[in-house]
Amino acid sequence: MTDHTVRAYDDELMEIGRKITEMGGIAETMLANAIQSLVKGDTDLAQRVIATDPKLDVLESEIEEKAILTIARRQPMAIDLRALVSAIRIASDLERIGDLAKNVGKRVVAIDGQFAPQKIVGGVIHISDLALDRLHRVLDAYAHRDVEAAMAVWNQDEEIDQLYNSLFRELLTYMMEDPRNIGFCAHLLFSAKNIERIGDHATNIAETIKYLVTGETVVTDRPRAADGYAPLQTP
Repeated sequence: MTDHTVRAYDDELMEIGRKITEMGGIAETMLANAIQSLVKGDTDLAQRVIATDPKLDVLESEIEEKAILTIARRQPMAIDLRALVSAIRIASDLERIGDLAKNVGKRVVAIDGQFAPQKIVGGVIHISDLALDRLHRVLDAYAHRDVEAAMAVWNQDEEIDQLYNSLFRELLTYMMEDPRNIGFCAHLLFSAKNIERIGDHATNIAETIKYLVTGETVVTDRPRAADGYAPLQTP
């Protein structure tokens, strides 16, 4: 390739990388705001989370289109090809994280100002803090192409699962103790499930980072916490 072609190719890769970084920042902010709106019962903030989601959808489409065109035009090999494939995968995970944060925002709107004792929302706050930490760390690992940091996130996936299982039982107890808690706790359960799934997408990104840097896929099963119930299906 000529110098001009190489520079143009590098610019295309850098543009895709910038868009991934932008998506990551939006997804982190959406998750943080969704959690804050849930804890504080802030429906205005929840509405802003919901309104932000289309930005991620647009960016995902732009990244996918740009990556596919670059693959077709440049026919990259080795790590350059993996970088483009990885960008498509990560953009998809970040778009889903945005959807899940939006779902939490919708639950806050549905709760409509109801407030529960701090002990009821405490478990949700804990699992939320972990999910937000995992997302921040895995995005930092992607920026630095740090496989070790990415796999540290991957290895901690079970912790969020265990917390969700514990929270599931705790909220069921509150509902059985006082029927007035049923509506609020049901919304919290669905919110917690959305947040737990965000942890799964952070783990997906960790696996993609390993593939990007090493060309290898993670062949072992993810660490999982055992549970005794069917998972909640979130709309």
